Order: sequence, then structure tokens, then C-alpha cells
Amino acid sequence: MKYLITGANGQLGREWVQYLSALNAEIIATTSEQLDITDSDSVTKVVNEFAPDFIINCAAYTKVDLAESDFEGAMRVNRDGVKNLIDACAITESKLVHFSTDYVFSGSEEDRGTFPFGYPEDAKTDPINRYGYSKRAGEIELEKSDIDWLLIRVSWLCGSQGSNFVKTMLRLGREHGEVSVVEDQTGSPSYTFDVVEKTDQLLKQGLKGIYHISSGGEVSWADFAEAIFSEKGQKTTLHRITSDQFKTIAKRPSFSLLNKEKMIKKGLNPFDWRDGLKRLMTEMEGI
Repeated sequence: MKYLITGANGQLGREWVQYLSALNAEIIATTSEQLDITDSDSVTKVVNEFAPDFIINCAAYTKVDLAESDFEGAMRVNRDGVKNLIDACAITESKLVHFSTDYVFSGSEEDRGTFPFGYPEDAKTDPINRYGYSKRAGEIELEKSDIDWLLIRVSWLCGSQGSNFVKTMLRLGREHGEVSVVEDQTGSPSYTFDVVEKTDQLLKQGLKGIYHISSGGEVSWADFAEAIFSEKGQKTTLHRITSDQFKTIAKRPSFSLLNKEKMIKKGLNPFDWRDGLKRLMTEMEGI
């Protein structure tokens, strides 16, 4: 099998490169600088020349706050870039694996009551910020296409490579000895190693459609931070605050939990978020 990985310099892209390399798979890994998915001609040329069985699209515009002022930039990558990959796949009959986010949902307190075990894949989407809107726009391009595709939604993505909440907390804790973290936003982290392994299993089953992959359980950002410091044995004072006390340019959802029942029915059981954190911290020690 041949794999083309886009966005190979991000934390999920790096995880895919490491995973597939260990399997001695035939891969072409392109960073966003090497292959700009918003350039349709470049995408068509690379895909036609390599003719991959699978395109693993890890390229994305992920700057949530910046997307509020750079909405066109977010849409170029998260919608138009996906459309370019779809068009290329239509020629080569490659299967497109694309990653999206919990931010396509509203994350409202009302939804928390409606979906106590998390948003199912077919729940109504209703993004509350422009980043979420741009990611949903990419999903729509996939849903209306005729190609073979697999869409994976993740939440609170973190891995041993690249930047993420776990690394940010440890760094801020070392530098300042204290951090302030919101306690009224809840969800569950998606660990990159788990996302890659489970996505590969879904591919091996020849599945198509939307699947949610994140860890089991529900946790607030503040409790997640506390667990990070505890697991690392790092003494850091944690100040628990509300979202109103931590102003951001883009509005954040208060409820980000994704339901994993569809994944479980395919024989893929989620890690408890605490167990996933332990494995992540162990992997980080080796880097």
C-alpha cells in the first residue's frame, strides 16, 4: 500500500510518518511548505505522480483565534484544500482520510444535557467560531463527493511531537511555577498514537464515513492540567478559573465530549484518558 501524508510537520502528521515507517510502508510525507493543499495544480501533480492508495490529510489551519480575523485563510486550507484533494482522488481513485474536530458542534450546555455521553457522529453541527465553521465546510465537501473517504473527528489533540496542551502546561509550570486553567470546559483528549492506530484499523476494515476517536471518560481542562503535573511529578500551583475570566478572541465550546460508540462497535475500545496520558508522558521522555 502507498500512502501520501500531507501536513507531515504537524503533531498528527509526524505520528503517521513514525507509525507507517515502522511498518515499512511506502510513503511520501509532505510538509505544508512542500505541498500546499490550497494549490490545486500542485496537489494534482503530486497525487497523479505517486498514485497513492491512501491520502492521509493532516494539513489544516488550526489557529483558532487567528481564524476570526483570517477567515479566508482558514477556509482556503480547511475547505478549499480538502476540495483539491477530493478532486485529485477522483482521478487516481485514492481513498482520502481527513481529520476534523469537536469544534464543528456548538458545545452548548443544552447539548450536554441532550448528549450526556458525548456527541454522536450524526448529531447536528453548529460551530460557534470561524475555525469550527471552516472545518465543517471541509466536512461538507467530503460528504457531497463521490470518492472513497474516511472522516475522523478528534478533540483536544495531543501527542509526543509538536505543540499541544500537555507540553504547554509543563512549560508554563516550569517557567512560572503557577498556571490558570479553565474548569468549566469539559471533553476528553485524543492522543495522536491512539488516533493513528485506530484510524489504521478502520482502514483495514475498509470502512467509510465519519468516526469519532478520542479517549474514554470526561475531564475539564483544569483537571487535565492537574493530572499532567501529577503524572510528571512537577510542582505547579494550579488556579481554577472560569471561561469568563480567561478571555479569548474566538469563543470556545463548554462541552467537547465525542461519543465513541460507533468506533467501539467496530471492535476499537478507547483508552481511558488517564491511561493515555501515562503512555504519552512515557513517549515524551524518549524525545
